[in-house]
Amino acid sequence: MASDIHPAPSRRAVLQLGAGLAGTAALSGLARPAAAAEPAMGTWPAGSSGETVFVGITVPRTGPYQLPGDDELKGCELALEHLNAGHALMRAIAPKVTKGLLGKQVMHGVADTEAKPNVAVQGASHFISQNKAVMFTGSCSSAVAVALNKLAQREKVIYLPGVSGSNDTTGKDCTRYSFRTCFYGQTSSAALAPVMIRNFGRNKKVAFLTPDYTYGHTVQQSMLEYLGKGGWKMVSNQVSPLGTPDFSAYLLNVANSGADVVVNINWGNDAFQSVKQAAQFGILKKMKMVIAYDVPFLAKEVTPELTQNMLNATDFWWTLESKYPLAKMFVAEFRKKYGYNPQWSAEAAYMQIACWARMVSGAGTFYPPAVIKEYEKGEHFNSLVGKVWFRPHDHQLVRPVFVMRGKKPSAMKTPDDYWQVIQTDAGAPLMQAPDVFGCKLGPYV
Repeated sequence: MASDIHPAPSRRAVLQLGAGLAGTAALSGLARPAAAAEPAMGTWPAGSSGETVFVGITVPRTGPYQLPGDDELKGCELALEHLNAGHALMRAIAPKVTKGLLGKQVMHGVADTEAKPNVAVQGASHFISQNKAVMFTGSCSSAVAVALNKLAQREKVIYLPGVSGSNDTTGKDCTRYSFRTCFYGQTSSAALAPVMIRNFGRNKKVAFLTPDYTYGHTVQQSMLEYLGKGGWKMVSNQVSPLGTPDFSAYLLNVANSGADVVVNINWGNDAFQSVKQAAQFGILKKMKMVIAYDVPFLAKEVTPELTQNMLNATDFWWTLESKYPLAKMFVAEFRKKYGYNPQWSAEAAYMQIACWARMVSGAGTFYPPAVIKEYEKGEHFNSLVGKVWFRPHDHQLVRPVFVMRGKKPSAMKTPDDYWQVIQTDAGAPLMQAPDVFGCKLGPYV
């Protein structure tokens, strides 16, 4: 494979699967020598024996989740640039980082997953076998994340999901070799449902638009559970395949269901199309629509006229820069590099790289079990949204969840001031006990 090193990787330098490597780096520090108790496993020690290390990024560059995939990729690239430059924002999260990671350049490559698990596994497997990746990251589909969880455990290479909202990712499909930083269906529902009950009343009828895979089903189940505490009853659950272009049959059933509120769980382009078509059917005038899990670029794609007064739950929104100092730095850096304010898909990607840099530099080695145990210490540390920590029993980051309401066009202060954060919930009280969703972490070796 060809290899290029640049002071800052341009978009054109980002490589598609099999095309080569792209990255930036500077040398600093030294990795500790491998101990006798650290046998060869996965890509260890071959993947970290040279002057560089390689990480793979698996995101949808095509298909229904392309837009959040592109945003996620930008977050990864900014984080890698900051890691290799020893940027102050990276060091605020990973204070032992100077320039590069353990004295090595950090290279990267990109594979298009198309939001398909089998394609994602092929891409990540290539990174492991051909590039000796010491870590791989990225997803915009929980079906992809679950498949890559299993690959990571089998190959003994750390995997960091980018965007994955299914309860199963750190639930029944959790693995020792995977860690998640973003929020998920159960925490989203625990934050959002009480706001819905407060705003719309008790004992309402609810219909769901649900994508037919692990993310959709677990979010729907959690939403119904928490809405049930307010006496809400489900009158329709319209389940559609990923990539549905025409929602008319599903929307007709919703329109005839007698629901007071429709909860839209679709994501990416499926969310854009279902909201636009719901407006065409007159559903948005008959009943309230709630977005269960914030969809990057939704308001821009469907126009704020349709998202005004809609409720949703999110991992991050750029106006949080007024509340969190590191969020302000992140938004400024992202905006300077890419020319727009980041969506939460970019924030999740940046956080995954920064957390990994913290754990590797803390462990002083790329040896996977040592890095994993650094995560499992459960230490509290700075993030873009305040203090956070990983639960050792399920590898889920404990972090706040934000509830937002869509702004009226007349209330928008800037062209992308689409949402107002109306509530911030601490993560720990929202989260289920680590064993509720059946998480059983696999072995280290």
